[in-house]
Amino acid sequence: MLPMAAQTHFHLTGYPVLFVLLIGGIALPFLLMTIAQIVQFKNPTATKYTTYESGMPTFGDAHIQFDVKFYLYALLFILFDIETAFLFPWAVSYEDLGLRGLVIMYLFVDILLLGVIYAWRKGALRWQ
Repeated sequence: MLPMAAQTHFHLTGYPVLFVLLIGGIALPFLLMTIAQIVQFKNPTATKYTTYESGMPTFGDAHIQFDVKFYLYALLFILFDIETAFLFPWAVSYEDLGLRGLVIMYLFVDILLLGVIYAWRKGALRWQ
């Protein structure tokens, strides 16, 4: 065991840690993409460039306009996805939050419910 004077303690707090995390967060994607470019197997063929999602041959141009209702469905999905993302941590810490947390979550869910009612009345949920 080292004497007390020789022991050093490193405290990773404050701006140095933030700086290290910021540099790592910026550098890591570039590093991983570079490694992927180096180790990937390259054998381009005509078959690899065909579409394969549905198993059917493509027809027409891929750049067609979609109806706005598809974007509305996507926005509503994101809305409820975010709601779920907020509900799980709230449920885990429900006992710590108390009555105030319960009231705030009810307000949050009520606002989302008003959004669904509005979208329903405007016909955004009607599939045609």
